Amino acid sequence: MKIVGLAEIRGALDHAAVIDRMRDALIAQARGECDTPMPMHLDIDNERAEIHMKSSFRRGGKYFALKIAGTFPGNVARGLPTGNGLMLLGSAETGAPVALLADEGYLTDLRTAAVAAMMARELGRRDAALGILGSGVQARLEARMHAEVLDLKEIWIWGRTPERVEQCRQDVAALLPGVRVFAAGSPGEVARRARLIVTATASRQPLLQFADLQPGTHISAVGADAPGKQELDREILGRAALLLVDSRRQCEKLGELQHASAASHRAVEAGAYCESPPAWDRGGISVCDFTGLGVEDLYIAEYCYERSAP
Repeated sequence: MKIVGLAEIRGALDHAAVIDRMRDALIAQARGECDTPMPMHLDIDNERAEIHMKSSFRRGGKYFALKIAGTFPGNVARGLPTGNGLMLLGSAETGAPVALLADEGYLTDLRTAAVAAMMARELGRRDAALGILGSGVQARLEARMHAEVLDLKEIWIWGRTPERVEQCRQDVAALLPGVRVFAAGSPGEVARRARLIVTATASRQPLLQFADLQPGTHISAVGADAPGKQELDREILGRAALLLVDSRRQCEKLGELQHASAASHRAVEAGAYCESPPAWDRGGISVCDFTGLGVEDLYIAEYCYERSAP
């Protein structure tokens, strides 16, 4: 079994290629080509930590994947990263372990940002301004990956802790030197400054209301990935001109859709949209509810292994 460390993983990645792989993953999922079970979650209450386990196999593929990714908020005080994890590729022929990707949770964060950027591209967005709710690792990656598909001029970032927002602002400005990066005073200000918004927090109550949004706004909601999490008021999903989900079944249980079940029948899976976009009112609001799929982990793990193999 090959063990691939984070440094080698980072060196093997081409961001544009990862974005394309995520499109392939969602299309395969929507076509029913993949066995992708519902995620398993563990909560470690005394640390306020959560661990997600996801898996997938594409019929006819060479590998199956198992991913473990955890978030430990208390690591901030320890001077450690809040995220960690690994991905395991196994042979679909023999069951033998093929590769352990010791990615420390990086691939989960990256593929999440890649999927959101990919959907902005598929929707034909031409935004020069990006708004981000959240100031963690995911916020930085969302900025980086959206810059792959858009000619960004401004990024507006909001978070609950001003010091963390300022550090995130500085980091993003250094990462994207041609882009002006600002700290916003509230989620509502982000919505006034940008019509392309990514929500990447662990919130358990709505941060955005429908009245906050400008006509033509698109929101990629990536934070709600477990029961009880919520970043968007249910009215946003209920009144969206286009409601996308990575997986209807998963979003109904874990995503924003768990709080807006009446809108579930209107939800279009993102992979199906990529293959055959339906007509919709582009002057209205669009939302993509992302919970993170095991098939995305499979596709990015395969990609890393193939790129790192001798």
